[in-house]
Amino acid sequence: MNIIFLGAPGVGKGTYTSRVKEKYSIPHISTGDIFRGNIKNNTLLGKEAKGYMDKGQLVPDEVTINMVKDRLSQDDVKDGYILDGFPRTIAQAEALKEFSKVDIAVNFAARDDVIIQRLSGRRICRKCGAIFHVKNIPPKTEGVCDKCGGEIYQRDDDKPEAIKKRLEVYKKQTSPLIDYYKEGGNLIVVDANSEDIDSIIKNLVERLDSTRKSA
Repeated sequence: MNIIFLGAPGVGKGTYTSRVKEKYSIPHISTGDIFRGNIKNNTLLGKEAKGYMDKGQLVPDEVTINMVKDRLSQDDVKDGYILDGFPRTIAQAEALKEFSKVDIAVNFAARDDVIIQRLSGRRICRKCGAIFHVKNIPPKTEGVCDKCGGEIYQRDDDKPEAIKKRLEVYKKQTSPLIDYYKEGGNLIVVDANSEDIDSIIKNLVERLDSTRKSA
């Protein structure tokens, strides 16, 4: 089963992905990991991408698409995959269709106020990078990391105004993609407003199983 995960920053895709990939024994493939892997291994595509990045330029679609195509040709995806971060545009979606069939596109939907609450409450340790949340995972001592005693702080891009801007950019870039998969008949929308992760996963798995059986 080949799945694409769509969802705004802070919607919880990382948590859902870890549970779903275990359930179906398929790999989670993110564009970030693909880029880092190619650059680390000094591949031709990695060198090409790094050349653009070093100049502060966007990596062209062609390079990104070729990286994804190469990754999806590897043996561990023969039973399916979860693709996260690609495609981001209609052009990328059309290119993907040429070398891999997408069975299901999942859009995790949550209200802006829910996402802002989740992200703006996030705190990170300056020393070890441990992640906390003022409401959901508070440190034992305010401002102090439980693991190493380092200072806990709020990143600039986790502040409400920055989050609003990130959401605006995401909606502008992604709404055409959501319509694209909806028109293709393989989009499912999952309500991700709840803090009950288990119920969200249960709903998602039921719908994935149902879609797989009817395919």
